[in-house]
Amino acid sequence: MMSATAYGAQYRAVLVADMDTGRVLYQENANQLNYPASLTKIMTLYLTFDALEHGRLNLDDYLIVSQSAANAEPVKLGLPAGSKIRVEDAIKAVAVYSANDVARVLAENLKGGQEESFATLMTRVAREIGLSNTNFENSSGLPNDDHMSTARDIALLSMAVYKHFPKYWHYFGIKSWTYNGKTYTNGNRLLSSFNGCDGMKTGYTKKSKYSLVATAHRDNRHVMSVILGAENKDVRANVAAQMLTKGFAMLNSGAQPVEKTTYVPPVQSAPAQPVYAQPTYQAPVQSAQTTTFANAYNSATANAMPQYQPSAPTVTTGGNGGGAGVQFGAFSSRDAANRHVQNIKNKIGVNAVVEPTGTGMFRVRAYGFSESRAREIKSAADANNIDSYIFH
Repeated sequence: MMSATAYGAQYRAVLVADMDTGRVLYQENANQLNYPASLTKIMTLYLTFDALEHGRLNLDDYLIVSQSAANAEPVKLGLPAGSKIRVEDAIKAVAVYSANDVARVLAENLKGGQEESFATLMTRVAREIGLSNTNFENSSGLPNDDHMSTARDIALLSMAVYKHFPKYWHYFGIKSWTYNGKTYTNGNRLLSSFNGCDGMKTGYTKKSKYSLVATAHRDNRHVMSVILGAENKDVRANVAAQMLTKGFAMLNSGAQPVEKTTYVPPVQSAPAQPVYAQPTYQAPVQSAQTTTFANAYNSATANAMPQYQPSAPTVTTGGNGGGAGVQFGAFSSRDAANRHVQNIKNKIGVNAVVEPTGTGMFRVRAYGFSESRAREIKSAADANNIDSYIFH
């Protein structure tokens, strides 16, 4: 078997951590932006589990498949528009088979029929649990240049699922699942080949290449490895196994953490082109509380789960729960919209969000205000030469 060093040129980033303490044992390029592909679905399932815990869903409920979900790109179950799927089967379809159509079914049923609104919620919850370099544009991880994350953030998200929803953890360890007479096999080879492996999730697109979060439990220790951008499935599986082995060995020996940075080209904007380009997504400035992995781990795995309002029309942005909102314009690029969010925060102290419109534009909005408060915000915006209008 080749060493991890020999494989180094064949992956983009790795991270190994103790799941019970959040201690990072080994990391390489862990803060570099990458496309997360279907590792995205870990957040989709995180929000699904939250809905189950709070009674907004039940495992035996049925979800309706929209035409949009039926049109999702493969990999998918191929459910026809108008059909239904039970919530527990939807969870298994996403966790085991990574079905893109079913991820969209969950997103649309959890967020008023709009996958874009669900993606905005995903990003907001990501911020609340300390994911400092993650932006979600959809529920599945299908290609989008602004859909970004890092090995660090994926590790935190996975630990948050483990800590917040232990009763649902077993779904990530299902080796195969049969639905409508067809059996689907989990792409995580380590479930069968690595002693103690109990999950978690694979990912692949042409841009992202092969990724894997793998977890294993041995001798009362629980270790996680994250690998992003592996060249092929063999590299993905072999490096993940080596990293888990390294993690257990470091815990047993008390070895000091190791951090490395190696050169890899920026993520590719178009697989067929030899010229590399940076994605347009830019990570926001983070508070001191979430800039270190240790502090972010404490945030991600706190007893209290993120406090967001899933019933709101989209992200709640700090208002008092009223039905009025204020829009501060629409922009042709997310970068311009993000800059305007910061401008609004600096000039009038309002926390706005960027919301994709579905037509290629990005609008800047703040929600959840009383009518009088919305008028006050509009007046403040007018005084600072910021165009705005109130909506309901």
